[in-house]
Amino acid sequence: MKKKLVSMLLVSCMTVAMLSGCGNTIEAPEPEVTTPGTTEVTTGNGEGGGTEVVDPLAFTPGTELRMATGYNSAATGIVFDSETIAKANKVTVDEASIRETMEADGKTEDEIKAAIADAKAEAYSGLTITLADGNTYMAGDLKPTWVEVQNRLGMSFTSVYQGNSAAKEFDYWKEQLDQVDMVSGTAAKLNEFGETGSVVNIAEYLDLMPNFKAYLEANPIVRLSITGNVDTGAIYFSPYFDGVNDIERMPLMRTDWVVALLDGEGEFAADASNNTKPAVYQPYMPTSGKVDIDVVTLDGKSVETITKDYDAAGNIVQLMNDAGVMSGVDAVNMLRTYIDTAYNGYYGTTRSNLFVGQNAAWDADELVALLRCVVANPQTLNGTNSVQGIFSREDANNQRRVDMYRFCGTLFGVRGLESRQDYLYVGTDGQLHDARMEVETYEALLRMNDMVKEGLISEAFVKSQDEKTQNYLENDTGFMHYDYNQTQTLYNDSKLDNAAGEKYMAVMVPVAHWFDGTSSNGVYMRFTESWRSVKTDGWGISAAGVAGNQDKLYAALKLIDYAYSPEGTILMSYGPDAFIKTNSDGSYVTFNFNGTQMPEISDATRKELWEKASGNYTNYARQFLGSTLSFMKSQAFEYQCTTEVGREGAGYISNAIGLGTIKHPELALASNSWYTSVPTTLPTTTADNDLINSYTDLTTNFSQAKGDDQVSVLVNIIVNGNGGAVAGFGSAAEAAATVSDTYNGKQYLTIKNTAWAEDQDFYASL
Repeated sequence: MKKKLVSMLLVSCMTVAMLSGCGNTIEAPEPEVTTPGTTEVTTGNGEGGGTEVVDPLAFTPGTELRMATGYNSAATGIVFDSETIAKANKVTVDEASIRETMEADGKTEDEIKAAIADAKAEAYSGLTITLADGNTYMAGDLKPTWVEVQNRLGMSFTSVYQGNSAAKEFDYWKEQLDQVDMVSGTAAKLNEFGETGSVVNIAEYLDLMPNFKAYLEANPIVRLSITGNVDTGAIYFSPYFDGVNDIERMPLMRTDWVVALLDGEGEFAADASNNTKPAVYQPYMPTSGKVDIDVVTLDGKSVETITKDYDAAGNIVQLMNDAGVMSGVDAVNMLRTYIDTAYNGYYGTTRSNLFVGQNAAWDADELVALLRCVVANPQTLNGTNSVQGIFSREDANNQRRVDMYRFCGTLFGVRGLESRQDYLYVGTDGQLHDARMEVETYEALLRMNDMVKEGLISEAFVKSQDEKTQNYLENDTGFMHYDYNQTQTLYNDSKLDNAAGEKYMAVMVPVAHWFDGTSSNGVYMRFTESWRSVKTDGWGISAAGVAGNQDKLYAALKLIDYAYSPEGTILMSYGPDAFIKTNSDGSYVTFNFNGTQMPEISDATRKELWEKASGNYTNYARQFLGSTLSFMKSQAFEYQCTTEVGREGAGYISNAIGLGTIKHPELALASNSWYTSVPTTLPTTTADNDLINSYTDLTTNFSQAKGDDQVSVLVNIIVNGNGGAVAGFGSAAEAAATVSDTYNGKQYLTIKNTAWAEDQDFYASL
C-alpha cells in the first residue's frame, strides 16, 4: 500500500519554534517514480465505465533536461565539482609555488593558468566522496537531491552550468539558449528575455501545475513579485525563497557581558574602568511621560504590558549627557538605577532581561547607554583596555557594512532600509516611498554617526579594516552586530569559551517609534522590515531549448510544480530521505517547527554537516546535497543545525512574533497598506528599466554589493556625518532633496509607482 506523503504548510508568521515533539509519525514518500498533479477522469459509460489516472504534464520517461542552473559558483551546482571533492579529501595544489616558478621562467598568464589546471586535474583524478546516504560520488556526478528527483519524476539531468552568479550565467547563455533547457538568471534578465519570447511563459501552464498555482494563490505578493507583464500575467521564472515569511536578520549580543554589567544586588564595582567619552548622541525616546509596551512574559506563554516611566526615571541618555564624562563603573550604576526606576522594579536584579530576556523591552536610547557601559568597562568584560561596540560581519566588505544602516532603520523606526526591492516601502497612502528621499532616513543615519563619534561603533568599521565576526568573538573584542542567526551563532561552539559562560545570542527586536497610520502621533512598538520573501534570482525555461519538444517542456514544468508540493519542498530543503531520521516503519521522525511537524535530520547527516561544512547548513546543503539551490527552502533543516544558544535567542523572537509583539510586513495586500511587503520585482518595461539605469547617481552611490570600488552614501554618512559623504548632503533635508531632485529620485519613484499601480490592477483582475 502506498505510503502517505508529508502534508505541511511552510508559510507561517513565526520564524522558529523550540525543538519538541520528536517521535511523531509522518510517513515518508517511497523512492519510486511519482506523478504529482495527476487527476482521475471518468472513462466509458454505464457498467463499462471506470476511472483513469491522467497526468496533465506527462512526458516520456528519461527525458533529458540540460541544466544551466546553480546558485553562484561551481561548488553549488547540481553536480559535484572537483574542487569540492578535493577539499573534502584535504587534497590541495600549491598554486602559489607553480605561479612563482613559472613567472620566474617568463611564462604568460595563460600558460600559468593552464599549468595550474593541469596540476589540479592530476591531483584530483580519481578522488571520491562518500556521504551520509552511504553512496560514493565523484566529480561530475549528480548530487543526491538531483539523483532523487530523477528517481521520483523519471526525467534525467545533464549539467551545463558554468558556475556563475545568476546574472553572469544568463549572460553566458543568452545568445545560445538553444543549448539549454533551464537556466539561472536574475528576475530582471529573465523577464526582459521572456518578453522577447526567449523564456517560456510559465503562467500559460499554471492550470497544469496545481502545487505551484496553489502557492501563488495563497501568497499574492509572491505572485506580483514574479509577474513579468501585467497585461498578459506572464511569469518567466520559478521563484527562489531562502526561507519564506519569517524573520531574516536580528540583533545579536554578547549576552554574558550584559549579565556581568547589570545583574545582581547592590552596586556594580570593578577594580578598573575607562571613562565614557563626551556625549554626542541625544535622546530619541521621550524625556518625560510614560510609554506602554507589550512584551512576552518571561515564561514565553503570554503577553503583558509594562511601562517605561520617564516621569519617574528620566531618559537614560539625557541623564548620562547631563552628568558628563564619568567612569565606566558610574555609568553602569546609573543605568542600573534607571532600569529599576523606569520599570518600577519589573526586572528585579536580573536587569539584563531588559536587553536579552524573553521579556526584553529595550530601545535605541537604552542601547546607547548600554554601549557606553560596555566600551567603558573592558577590564571587566575581557581583561584588556579595549572593547568594540557594534560591528559588522566583515568591516571592510561593503556587502556586509550595509547591515549597519539596516540596523539603523530598526533602531529608529525608518522604513525602506531593509526593503525587498531597492529602498522602497508601501506607505499608509498605498503608494511606494523611497527611504533615500525621506528626511527621517538621514536623521537616523546622523544618530548613528553620533554613536561613531562616541566610539560606540567599531574602529574597524569606521576605517573599513578587515575585521570579521569570528575575530571579534574569538578575541573577546566585540559586543554586537545585526545579522543572520544560524551562521553567526555557530561561533558559540568554535570561538567562545562555553565553560566560562561566554554566549553570543540573538536578542529581541528593539522598541521604536513607528508611523504605521494607526495613530497620528505614531506608535511605540517592535517592527522588523527584515522579512523573508522572493529572492531576485530564479530559474527559467529556455524557449529555444524546449522548442518543438513537449517532453522537455512538460518535464521542466513538472520539476517546478513538484518543488512546490509538500514532498518536493522537503526534498529541495533536506535532500533525499537517506539524510532524514526515520522510525522503524520508515516514517519520518519529526519535531514541532512553526506549529508544523517537520522531519529531523539523521544523526549521520548532523555529524557530516559539522565535518564537511563546520555546521553551516546552507554550505552543506548546496555543496554536498544539491538542495536549497532554488525553489522554496524550509528553515526547518537550518534550525536543527543552529547551536543551542542560537535556538534560545531565536526562540524568544519566535514567541514574540507568534504572540504579536513583533510586527512585520505581510506577503499579501494588507488592509493597512503600510504592512504590505513591497514586491521583489515590479512590472517595469524595458524602456522604464533603461531610463532607471541611466540614473547612475542612484545606482552608483547606493550600492549594496561587495567590492572596494562600491560606494554606499548611507554607510558613508554613518561614518562621516554631514561631511565626507557627497556634495549637497550638508543636512538631512538637503540629503533627501539631493536624491529626489539631483539624483533623479523623483523620476525613479514615479516609474516604480506606475508599475505598482499596474501590479495592483492586474491582481484585482485575477
